[in-house]
Amino acid sequence: MNHWLVKSEPFKYSWDQMVADQRTHWNGVRNHQAAASLKAMAIGDLAFFYHSNEGKEIVGIVEVVATYYPDPSDPDGRFGMVDVAARQALPRPVTLATIKTDPDLDGIALVRQSRLSVMPIAPAHWARVLALGGLS
Repeated sequence: MNHWLVKSEPFKYSWDQMVADQRTHWNGVRNHQAAASLKAMAIGDLAFFYHSNEGKEIVGIVEVVATYYPDPSDPDGRFGMVDVAARQALPRPVTLATIKTDPDLDGIALVRQSRLSVMPIAPAHWARVLALGGLS
């Protein structure tokens, strides 16, 4: 199993909305590197749900429940999407400020490639964020 991080601006699609919907498609990705991450996702992979711009914190975990398929919102047909389902809220959201100051999270993709909306998370970073968020 691989681990990922997906970003959403809370005013567009929040964790609360994800929980209410239980399942959604992760569409609108138009960066080739982020799209490559979507293509690499497998059913059962887990991803942190990150509130970008407002909050700037990891707030929950989603599971990939459908692999990459065409994104109908892309008029050129070059990009795709995956489906994800809400799995668990973090008891304590993990802020970007915390992530940036934690030496165990040095090199995490969220800081290293901050503009990407979808990115892989290394196993050690996944475990550390879980611990900071109150899960082990």
